[in-house]
Amino acid sequence: MAEQGTYSAWDHIRSFLSMPVFFLLLTVCTLVILPFFLFSPKRISNFVVEKVAPFIAKPTLAVLGVSLRVRKHADEIKTPAVYIINHSSTLDMLTLLAMGLPRIRFVAKWQFQYNPLFFIIGRLTGQVFIRREKSEKAIQTLQNVVKRIKRDRLSLMMAPEGTRKHEGIIGPFKKGPFRMAIELGYPIVPIYFEGNRELSSGKFLVTHRGTCTAHIHPPIDTSGWTQGNIDEQIANVRSLYLDWAGVKE
Repeated sequence: MAEQGTYSAWDHIRSFLSMPVFFLLLTVCTLVILPFFLFSPKRISNFVVEKVAPFIAKPTLAVLGVSLRVRKHADEIKTPAVYIINHSSTLDMLTLLAMGLPRIRFVAKWQFQYNPLFFIIGRLTGQVFIRREKSEKAIQTLQNVVKRIKRDRLSLMMAPEGTRKHEGIIGPFKKGPFRMAIELGYPIVPIYFEGNRELSSGKFLVTHRGTCTAHIHPPIDTSGWTQGNIDEQIANVRSLYLDWAGVKE
């Protein structure tokens, strides 16, 4: 693989071609599934995140020359959970969608809604959009969705770092995902993306050919977590990511 940050002409060509593929598939799928929301919105919402999202993301990754492997380090997770990821690459969105995790809802930045297709699908499927630059408003948005998430036995996908633009391989962890786990009574399920950052760490989706791996680790019980010990618990979870990334602090 070429040196990180140094991309060949073919890397740029594949990356340029991947965007029309992604948006063509997204447009076609949006037009096809929209009528079905009139009859069974909840069932269709889960079908979209579990089946349609991988149908869009996997061909896009193939055009990019990226192969995704999923390694499960625990038995099948049968209960709702708050899934968290390390976020440092433009590839993260595609690899998340390609995994097709069951009954998942994504917590995404507000700006995704500026694309009308993301807005339509995101709103219809109950994804959660937050203004990350306004932390209090973001927390209020998350608190507002707790009742719906628990009622429908849905899982959440969140990035504790908040953004991929952070110093170091693993950035500081914000409290949002962990507060949500406490309020929901859900375990935390850490997912560690290996290779995403090395393949594509730039501002735009330009990537080397290669393989990335999603490591799904065992659930972390949060039943003993409180607002009083949350800082310690967050530090413990972040230390796992530092170990997986081979970082010493």
